[in-house]
Amino acid sequence: MQLKVYGKNASSSREFDASAFGEKVFYRLLKDSVDMFQANQRQGTVKTKIRSEVAFSGKKPWKQKHTGRARAGDKKSPIWRKGGTTFGPRPRDYSYHMPAHQRRVALRTALLGKFNDGEVACFDAAGFDAPSAKSARAVLAAAGAPRRALIVLDAPNENVLKSFRNFPRVEVRVAINLCAHDVLSGGLVLAEPKALEALAARVGQTSGGVA
Repeated sequence: MQLKVYGKNASSSREFDASAFGEKVFYRLLKDSVDMFQANQRQGTVKTKIRSEVAFSGKKPWKQKHTGRARAGDKKSPIWRKGGTTFGPRPRDYSYHMPAHQRRVALRTALLGKFNDGEVACFDAAGFDAPSAKSARAVLAAAGAPRRALIVLDAPNENVLKSFRNFPRVEVRVAINLCAHDVLSGGLVLAEPKALEALAARVGQTSGGVA
């Protein structure tokens, strides 16, 4: 397929073989991958006080019998106002991990979905010799000013990162650290040719490359 190329001084197209990313999109696996990512982002620090942690005296409010009132042990009882909480949230770890093979397949099928939707283009970072928001804005404008964009690099590039970091809903990722959630939530994918080759080698079924 033909992929458009966007860059500071480039606007052309080149051929790319996307067969390495398979032929079928596994939607259930994508959902599981996103659920895992979101669960791993949870801090798990929400906490309520139980009756043993509420700052009240442990003294018995009144004697057990012959008062006409219900029995009460202390003012920290959950049924009392300002008492402890019953079955409230406690600090916990929500993180879990899918098998590495499933994560690779999820990333591969997420990229395949982007190719099928025509939301993948090549990015030329050669002209970014220094941070330049003006150049980054020109690249996004040439790409149609997408509401969201994901810049995928083959290797870390501080100039590209600093150029795009102040644009809302534009993320910069390195191919080796890319996950399915990044692709699904990234909108238009602008990837360096070498980054696409690295992704094809990392998760692809067969070898693929950019001409």
